[in-house]
Amino acid sequence: MKAAAESDSTFARWAYAHYFQFDRDKDTNNLIVKCTLCVKPKDLSTSRNSTSNLTKHLARCHANIKLVTKKRKQTEDESGEKTAKQQKLTFSHSAMLEPREVRRLVPEYVVEDMLPLSTGESPSFRNIVSKIPVQASNDTGINKNKTNLKGPLKNSNTCPPPLIFGVQITEATSGKAAIACKQFRGRHTFDQIAAEIEEIFSEYGLTHDKVTACVTDNGTNFVKCFKEYQYGEAEGEVELTDLQSVLLTAEEEDAQAGLCVLPPHHRCAAHTLNLIVNNEVDKWLATNPVSRVVYRNATAKCSALWTKTSRSTVASDCLEEVGEKKLIVPTVTRWNKFYDAYARITEMPLTNINNLCTQFQIKCMNDREYQFLKEYCAIMKPFTVALDILQGEDTCFYGTLQPTIEVLMAKTLAMRNGLSPMTNGLPEVIVGAIKTRFAATIDSKAALLASVSLPKFKLRWVKEETKRDHITFLLTTECRSLPTEEPAALMPDAPQPAITSYLNSAPVMESLHQFPRIKRIALRYNAPTPSSAPVERLFSLGSLVLTPKRNRLGDGRFQRLLLLRYNSCIEHRKIY
Repeated sequence: MKAAAESDSTFARWAYAHYFQFDRDKDTNNLIVKCTLCVKPKDLSTSRNSTSNLTKHLARCHANIKLVTKKRKQTEDESGEKTAKQQKLTFSHSAMLEPREVRRLVPEYVVEDMLPLSTGESPSFRNIVSKIPVQASNDTGINKNKTNLKGPLKNSNTCPPPLIFGVQITEATSGKAAIACKQFRGRHTFDQIAAEIEEIFSEYGLTHDKVTACVTDNGTNFVKCFKEYQYGEAEGEVELTDLQSVLLTAEEEDAQAGLCVLPPHHRCAAHTLNLIVNNEVDKWLATNPVSRVVYRNATAKCSALWTKTSRSTVASDCLEEVGEKKLIVPTVTRWNKFYDAYARITEMPLTNINNLCTQFQIKCMNDREYQFLKEYCAIMKPFTVALDILQGEDTCFYGTLQPTIEVLMAKTLAMRNGLSPMTNGLPEVIVGAIKTRFAATIDSKAALLASVSLPKFKLRWVKEETKRDHITFLLTTECRSLPTEEPAALMPDAPQPAITSYLNSAPVMESLHQFPRIKRIALRYNAPTPSSAPVERLFSLGSLVLTPKRNRLGDGRFQRLLLLRYNSCIEHRKIY
């Protein structure tokens, strides 16, 4: 009777029915099943003619699991091609390697897994390598490769680097590479930073004509460093000249010739957006008479929930039973984590939140505080999307900054309708802070040319006709200013017809090959990244190199190991 009732339902023919276990008939129109993926299975009701409830359960509770349909699962089980059995290693003589291939693979393995350099001296490791069939099998190649690996990693001392200064270079065509990650000794004053940057650039032959811009965070020492030593005029600023500097004698000019000269400076856009949230937004919420009390109470109760669930296993188990998801504990360094933590709480019904608060002996959250968190997350949602875009690395060029900021301001202002008095002034505060902190970047020549020269954007993000004409004029002027020594084949069209054709072309990077002048502009202005997040990822990798067992690792060796791992290459790299 049970099998007949189950086979007559839509559930029995459903492609994902194997993730549920039929339990009983609830009534003539519904069934009761149990999810086999849940830690503690509970009764789930589903209609005989629909599986929408079960589909929602999988999407809500098991979104991180890759689901397989019933037919595909049966096929895989029958064929045995994708079973979880461990594969056996076979060393047949038909796949013999050349000695140079072994010499390449062994150090790549050591570098990729960040193993000690003494791995090549381990008898067990050498025994494994000796089992690999090579055409001219001997150990000299391995020893030679070990020497090549250790060659650039010698001359170490015994002082671990507590303060790290990292430099990464990016280029629009050939990607990125880390060229320095070293200890910065002494005080981090602006003049010392300028001297360190100049020394690194000189070491690798990076002259001023090769460096488009430097991207750093908003630290006052970095800002003053580039303000004092940047060559030329800063974008969007007026440079005041001292009369005494104009009247310098020849001897005084020669004395000042040894000063550092740095390229243009771009502030990290991701760090700037974080400052807006942590300063302007928090200040407005904490001082606004309407939102001040509810803001403090709501955040305090959220903090109490995070603390309780992160320190008590019993509380964590209760949370999993009630909310089916664990709370996200935010970190101080990244505001995105705070947003994710607030959003996770607002995904739970208010009754469930208060049930948890009652069990944890925490003050319950009222309707007003819950509504505030909902509105806050809705307003800040475009902010988190913009941060994720600008912190990209591989395909995030400088031309991404201006369209992202414009769309962020437009979407934030669009949130004004339907807000309560607690948050109805927040969108204007955010947009005003963006315009203030990005005043030197918004509508600057570099930002506009970088955006319009990216086929992904062009002028699609510009709504005002006058602004579209201005950007087109800038692009035309820049094309005409390019050198004309190139062969005629590289410049088939006049600038204006070529620009019109470019703006109507396909939005793919390959289209730049048809417009050599615009391609040169794109390569020049899109070389920098909008944020310094790639360098911070370099620092994160450093913690994996400087392990407790490597506490006597010297400065020079630490830097070389880190650069070897980050650049994922050993041989034929000029920087080593």
